Amino acid sequence: MNGFISASTNMRSFRSGLLAGLAVSVATAVGAETLNFPSNATLQFEEVNALDSYAVPIGIWSDGVMPIENAEGKLTKQAWRIDAQALTTLQLLRPLREQLRNDRYRIIFECQTEACGGFDFRFETVALPPPEMQINIGDFRFLSARRFGDDGPEYITLFLSRTAQAGYVQVIHVGSASEDTLPVSAASGPALRAAEEQGDISLRAQLDDVGRSVLADLSFETGSSRLSDSRFLSLEVLADYLNEFPDRNVALVGHTDASGSLDANIALSKRRAGAVLERLVTEYGVRRAQLAAEGMGYLSPLATNQTEDGREENRRVEVIITSMVE
Repeated sequence: MNGFISASTNMRSFRSGLLAGLAVSVATAVGAETLNFPSNATLQFEEVNALDSYAVPIGIWSDGVMPIENAEGKLTKQAWRIDAQALTTLQLLRPLREQLRNDRYRIIFECQTEACGGFDFRFETVALPPPEMQINIGDFRFLSARRFGDDGPEYITLFLSRTAQAGYVQVIHVGSASEDTLPVSAASGPALRAAEEQGDISLRAQLDDVGRSVLADLSFETGSSRLSDSRFLSLEVLADYLNEFPDRNVALVGHTDASGSLDANIALSKRRAGAVLERLVTEYGVRRAQLAAEGMGYLSPLATNQTEDGREENRRVEVIITSMVE
């Protein structure tokens, strides 16, 4: 992976071409959009039934009842292990949720631990057994999403938790019995790693399909515009993308939570976007003319600013394509 950072322009062009081929082959293999997991993720379990039913949780467990929507169709269950000791369940969830939104899913229910109904919710919800899926009843998140296609509604749920050693993600998808698709890549862990080593497929796909993407792996010092010295895969992929398409310009747009005044937050968010711009120019050789840095402060939140989790989600930098010459 260190070679990624020091690769020459020719190698970048080669890698970008290979990445494009990988993105197509993965999507073709499953016939639909896929959830792309990080390189340290391993598929632990998979079960596919051509026709089955699933009670999709759509609300908190309360007074002995959990609201559900009954769905029927092709049912896919998967369990993934992500080897990372320091990631929170929100950090596990955010990039997956962003992919679902970009794939036209509507989030219909989302909760965390006690707000879900705690112990009762955990054991009233379909969960794959250990050791493939580990659920810490003191730290988990759940999400339900739905979208409508030509064959009717399809649902996907994510059940996320973590132990001291790793994070775990359960994915359940149910759709039309006639569809020949899977919601996530059926490739093995090593196959996913091979694709991820070429970059983040989802970032490129989002830029091509919807013209924007959140650079979800960035980290700044608290209250500061200083971008940490860590390696950020999203910047490597974005740099390759822009070097491959020199006729495309993007805006890097910073966002904050709602703590503090609007003017101060707009200034901070713009400085953070500017720090990303400078990193792309100085370390990855992106032409400055392709980049602009802007700040929105707290004017475009993704989540509530009433909770720490929501505030963390709102602190982000997005990349938006602003012009493209065909």
